[in-house]
Amino acid sequence: MNRPFRPVKTAVIGCGMISGQYLENCVKRFNVLNVVACADLVPERAQKAAETYGLRVMTDEEIYSDPEIELVINLTYPTAHYEVTRAALLAGKHVHSEKMFAITLDQANELTRIAREKRLSLTAAPDTWLGARMQTARAVVDGGLIGDPISAEIILSRCYRHSDWKQESEKRFAFCPGGGLLYDMGGYYLASLVSILGGVDSVTGFYRTYKPARPFRHPNNPAYGADMTYDGAPNCYSGSFLFKSGAMASLSMTSEVRGGGSRFYLHGTLGTLDLGDPNDFGGNLRLETAAGGGFKELGLLYPYTDASRGLGAADAAYALRNNRPARCNAGFIYHVFEALQGMERSCDSGAIYRMTSDCPRPAPLPAGFMEYPEAELDDL
Repeated sequence: MNRPFRPVKTAVIGCGMISGQYLENCVKRFNVLNVVACADLVPERAQKAAETYGLRVMTDEEIYSDPEIELVINLTYPTAHYEVTRAALLAGKHVHSEKMFAITLDQANELTRIAREKRLSLTAAPDTWLGARMQTARAVVDGGLIGDPISAEIILSRCYRHSDWKQESEKRFAFCPGGGLLYDMGGYYLASLVSILGGVDSVTGFYRTYKPARPFRHPNNPAYGADMTYDGAPNCYSGSFLFKSGAMASLSMTSEVRGGGSRFYLHGTLGTLDLGDPNDFGGNLRLETAAGGGFKELGLLYPYTDASRGLGAADAAYALRNNRPARCNAGFIYHVFEALQGMERSCDSGAIYRMTSDCPRPAPLPAGFMEYPEAELDDL
């Protein structure tokens, strides 16, 4: 039986760079969300967002205490995710957080415990795996087009050379706890694989920090020419993941290469999928089979081929209204985060890290999901 449509009243905390794409979608596109307020430590940023999208500027505390606001979208700095999410959960709010939703496993355990005890929804990015390409990739794998999945390759080379940056704030994000290449980008790859292959069994890894001390080289940086010492996250990683299905994945990442590039392949007994850049919702999905002829581009079977940040929050809102699990649910995001943390623990200890959590694959999206304002809740 269809029920009257009732959007989820929502507030955004954090009006920095990523908030623009979130607000554009959550205000104008995802009709299940009724965004009414925003907050930021910098009043000018909150005011600008409020004027652009017709919102009310509030403090964090005012959002927490407002009985009508049901969902908080946490877009703060990575090191603030835990504090803001915890406060919102304790105030009885559902939360969707930008990646990563915590910076330690202890924090992640506490947040998932609070959400469970208070029967609140806790979801988080990355949610790009809900986009057209990864949802189509899952359908291709489930349909048997590559046979049994055997192994995946993840290779990513970027340039986060902090000595070249204009401002110290750039260094803070790329190398802060909860940031850095493994957490800034690794989550996109691993979440995509977990959504297709299921849970991870065990993890191994190595890392290093290339040139931890170097001078600032950008002439517009006030510290130009001075030496800086980098003591944040490692900038070179290599590791392996064994999935419970028996499939394996290798990962190699560095943030110290100019130009660089990426490779994300999933190999099966009958063929190989080129999964492309998991930071995008759409883009090319290519299949190579034993029939020969090289890779061939596949048509995408699902919506959301463009910039769709906030899709996970919208799914969480539909889940609340339909009393079903959200796809980016606490169990899923915790499992992905534990696997990344497990890789670092293996790097530190030299031992295999055995996962403590499990993660059944979230349900795939139905075709046309959330594309139509007149959609009935029972259909989603």
